[in-house]
Amino acid sequence: MILERLRQALWQVPLLMVIAGLIALGVNQWRSDGIALIGDWSAEARFADAVGNSLVVDLDEAAGLFERNAAIFLDARPPNQYDEGHIQGALNLPWQEVDRYFMELADRLNAAGTIIAYCDGESCDLSHELALFLQEMGFGDVRVLVNGLTVWQQAGLPTATGG
Repeated sequence: MILERLRQALWQVPLLMVIAGLIALGVNQWRSDGIALIGDWSAEARFADAVGNSLVVDLDEAAGLFERNAAIFLDARPPNQYDEGHIQGALNLPWQEVDRYFMELADRLNAAGTIIAYCDGESCDLSHELALFLQEMGFGDVRVLVNGLTVWQQAGLPTATGG
Protein backbone atom coordinates (compact mmCIF):
# COMPACT_ATOMS: atom_id res chain seq x y z
CA MET A 1 0.00 0.00 0.00
CA ILE A 2 2.73 2.52 0.94
CA LEU A 3 4.82 1.45 -2.02
CA GLU A 4 1.81 1.96 -4.31
CA ARG A 5 1.28 5.53 -3.03
CA LEU A 6 4.98 6.32 -3.38
CA ARG A 7 4.97 5.21 -7.05
CA GLN A 8 1.87 7.31 -7.68
CA ALA A 9 3.49 10.38 -6.06
CA LEU A 10 6.67 9.93 -8.14
CA TRP A 11 4.82 10.66 -11.37
CA GLN A 12 2.18 13.08 -9.96
CA VAL A 13 4.62 15.58 -8.44
CA PRO A 14 6.59 16.21 -11.67
CA LEU A 15 3.32 16.35 -13.63
CA LEU A 16 1.92 18.98 -11.25
CA MET A 17 5.15 20.99 -11.56
CA VAL A 18 4.93 20.95 -15.37
CA ILE A 19 1.26 21.99 -15.30
CA ALA A 20 2.03 24.84 -12.84
CA GLY A 21 4.91 26.02 -15.03
CA LEU A 22 2.72 26.07 -18.14
CA ILE A 23 0.03 28.02 -16.32
CA ALA A 24 2.63 30.53 -15.08
CA LEU A 25 4.04 31.00 -18.59
CA GLY A 26 0.55 31.49 -19.97
CA VAL A 27 -0.42 34.08 -17.36
CA ASN A 28 2.89 35.91 -17.90
CA GLN A 29 2.27 35.96 -21.66
CA TRP A 30 -1.21 37.47 -21.37
CA ARG A 31 -0.39 40.08 -18.73
CA SER A 32 0.33 43.57 -20.02
CA ASP A 33 3.22 43.90 -17.54
CA GLY A 34 4.62 40.39 -18.03
CA ILE A 35 8.28 39.59 -17.49
CA ALA A 36 10.37 39.15 -20.62
CA LEU A 37 11.57 35.56 -20.92
CA ILE A 38 14.65 36.56 -22.88
CA GLY A 39 16.38 39.79 -21.88
CA ASP A 40 19.05 42.00 -23.39
CA TRP A 41 21.82 42.28 -20.80
CA SER A 42 24.26 44.24 -22.98
CA ALA A 43 25.71 47.48 -21.61
CA GLU A 44 23.70 49.45 -24.17
CA ALA A 45 20.46 47.99 -22.84
CA ARG A 46 21.41 48.14 -19.15
CA PHE A 47 22.58 51.75 -19.35
CA ALA A 48 19.61 53.30 -21.13
CA ASP A 49 17.34 56.22 -20.38
CA ALA A 50 13.64 56.01 -19.56
CA VAL A 51 12.73 55.88 -23.26
CA GLY A 52 15.19 53.07 -23.97
CA ASN A 53 17.92 55.08 -25.71
CA SER A 54 21.42 53.94 -24.82
CA LEU A 55 23.48 56.35 -22.73
CA VAL A 56 26.74 54.48 -23.34
CA VAL A 57 29.69 56.34 -24.79
CA ASP A 58 32.59 54.20 -26.00
CA LEU A 59 36.14 54.82 -24.86
CA ASP A 60 37.32 56.23 -28.21
CA GLU A 61 34.56 58.83 -28.32
CA ALA A 62 35.07 59.73 -24.65
CA ALA A 63 38.82 60.12 -25.20
CA GLY A 64 38.17 62.33 -28.22
CA LEU A 65 35.83 64.56 -26.22
CA PHE A 66 38.44 64.69 -23.46
CA GLU A 67 41.19 65.72 -25.92
CA ARG A 68 39.00 68.49 -27.39
CA ASN A 69 37.90 69.56 -23.89
CA ALA A 70 34.34 69.13 -25.17
CA ALA A 71 32.90 67.23 -22.20
CA ILE A 72 32.77 67.36 -18.43
CA PHE A 73 33.56 64.06 -16.75
CA LEU A 74 31.73 63.26 -13.52
CA ASP A 75 32.96 60.60 -11.14
CA ALA A 76 29.91 59.13 -9.42
CA ARG A 77 31.90 57.29 -6.74
CA PRO A 78 32.28 58.38 -3.10
CA PRO A 79 34.89 61.10 -2.37
CA ASN A 80 37.41 58.70 -0.81
CA GLN A 81 37.46 56.56 -3.98
CA TYR A 82 37.66 59.68 -6.15
CA ASP A 83 40.67 60.86 -4.15
CA GLU A 84 42.42 57.53 -4.71
CA GLY A 85 42.29 58.04 -8.49
CA HIS A 86 40.04 59.54 -11.16
CA ILE A 87 40.04 60.71 -14.76
CA GLN A 88 42.15 63.85 -14.98
CA GLY A 89 39.96 66.93 -14.66
CA ALA A 90 36.88 64.96 -13.61
CA LEU A 91 34.58 66.44 -11.03
CA ASN A 92 33.30 64.37 -8.14
CA LEU A 93 29.51 64.14 -7.90
CA PRO A 94 28.94 61.09 -5.70
CA TRP A 95 25.59 59.50 -6.41
CA GLN A 96 24.96 58.65 -2.74
CA GLU A 97 25.31 62.35 -1.83
CA VAL A 98 24.03 63.96 -5.04
CA ASP A 99 21.68 66.27 -3.10
CA ARG A 100 24.62 67.65 -1.11
CA TYR A 101 27.01 68.23 -4.04
CA PHE A 102 24.74 68.98 -7.01
CA MET A 103 24.14 72.67 -6.31
CA GLU A 104 27.89 73.28 -6.01
CA LEU A 105 28.41 71.96 -9.55
CA ALA A 106 25.18 73.05 -11.26
CA ASP A 107 26.65 76.19 -12.88
CA ARG A 108 29.63 74.29 -14.28
CA LEU A 109 27.34 71.57 -15.63
CA ASN A 110 25.04 74.14 -17.29
CA ALA A 111 28.03 75.36 -19.32
CA ALA A 112 28.90 71.85 -20.50
CA GLY A 113 27.91 70.50 -23.88
CA THR A 114 28.39 66.84 -23.03
CA ILE A 115 28.45 65.29 -19.57
CA ILE A 116 30.06 61.88 -19.15
CA ALA A 117 29.35 60.07 -15.90
CA TYR A 118 31.49 57.14 -14.84
CA CYS A 119 32.30 54.91 -11.91
CA ASP A 120 34.37 51.74 -11.80
CA GLY A 121 33.51 48.11 -12.41
CA GLU A 122 31.29 46.50 -15.04
CA SER A 123 28.41 46.13 -12.61
CA CYS A 124 28.73 49.63 -11.10
CA ASP A 125 25.40 51.38 -11.55
CA LEU A 126 26.25 54.69 -9.85
CA SER A 127 27.07 56.44 -13.12
CA HIS A 128 23.83 55.26 -14.71
CA GLU A 129 21.77 56.53 -11.78
CA LEU A 130 23.64 59.84 -11.89
CA ALA A 131 23.08 60.18 -15.64
CA LEU A 132 19.34 59.56 -15.24
CA PHE A 133 19.21 62.13 -12.46
CA LEU A 134 20.99 64.70 -14.63
CA GLN A 135 18.56 64.07 -17.47
CA GLU A 136 15.67 64.62 -15.06
CA MET A 137 17.31 67.90 -14.05
CA GLY A 138 17.18 69.02 -17.68
CA PHE A 139 20.65 68.24 -18.97
CA GLY A 140 20.44 67.02 -22.56
CA ASP A 141 23.65 65.27 -23.63
CA VAL A 142 24.43 62.99 -20.71
CA ARG A 143 26.39 59.79 -21.35
CA VAL A 144 27.85 56.90 -19.35
CA LEU A 145 31.35 55.49 -19.72
CA VAL A 146 30.86 51.88 -18.59
CA ASN A 147 33.60 50.58 -16.27
CA GLY A 148 34.96 54.10 -16.69
CA LEU A 149 38.05 54.36 -14.57
CA THR A 150 39.32 50.87 -15.37
CA VAL A 151 39.01 51.18 -19.16
CA TRP A 152 40.46 54.70 -19.01
CA GLN A 153 43.52 53.50 -17.06
CA GLN A 154 43.96 50.42 -19.26
CA ALA A 155 44.07 52.70 -22.30
CA GLY A 156 46.84 54.74 -20.65
CA LEU A 157 44.75 57.92 -20.61
CA PRO A 158 45.46 60.68 -18.04
CA THR A 159 44.38 60.18 -14.45
CA ALA A 160 44.91 62.11 -11.24
CA THR A 161 44.69 61.57 -7.50
CA GLY A 162 43.52 63.79 -4.68
CA GLY A 163 40.66 66.26 -4.53
